[in-house]
Amino acid sequence: MIRLNAFARTTDEHRDEFIRLARELVAASLGDEGCVAYDLFTSATRPDVLMICETWRDDAALAAHKAVSHFTRIVPRLRELAEMKTERFDF
Repeated sequence: MIRLNAFARTTDEHRDEFIRLARELVAASLGDEGCVAYDLFTSATRPDVLMICETWRDDAALAAHKAVSHFTRIVPRLRELAEMKTERFDF
């Protein structure tokens, strides 16, 4: 299994749009083949920090996810709205 934690630091100006798009991405991605979990979290102490936490069955499922239309449409916009960093964990 693969866990990705995508951390995002956004601004007050972009926060609402980022959250709206991230929720859309989460809802769509939960239906992707091989998706075990996909969640959005906001920091309890820093309103500018959010995290998308996703778990995938394997590399093939993750690669397929990166090619679907909701990913290719939403993720580039999220990257415009926030400074992002992703950590990967294999287990």
